[in-house]
Amino acid sequence: MSTLTIEGWCKTGSEQKSTPLEDIHFHLNGDDHLHLEQAEEYLQRTHEREVMVDVDAATLGLTLPTGYGPLSDCRMRVYLDSNERGQFHLVGHQASDGRLIYTNAVLIDQLI
Repeated sequence: MSTLTIEGWCKTGSEQKSTPLEDIHFHLNGDDHLHLEQAEEYLQRTHEREVMVDVDAATLGLTLPTGYGPLSDCRMRVYLDSNERGQFHLVGHQASDGRLIYTNAVLIDQLI
């Protein structure tokens, strides 16, 4: 299992700039890691721009900064960088007002 602490961001509308949040904490289990690797391989084969990967909220152990959450949805956005290496970040919408909450990106091959 990988435990991650990543800087988060909040965006209220498509025309507004993102606001930095404190760190967002979550855990990825072996199945999550496998799904991220499969998504990376899929993008390398198909040359699509990105793919969204569902995660199990029950095992994610998501902890948002004070004043944020819970999320109405939570997925991992996977995309390839310029070197064809897979990156992902957590993406979700705050249940109370629909604000977009997301994290900085992490290289999939850096997960343990």
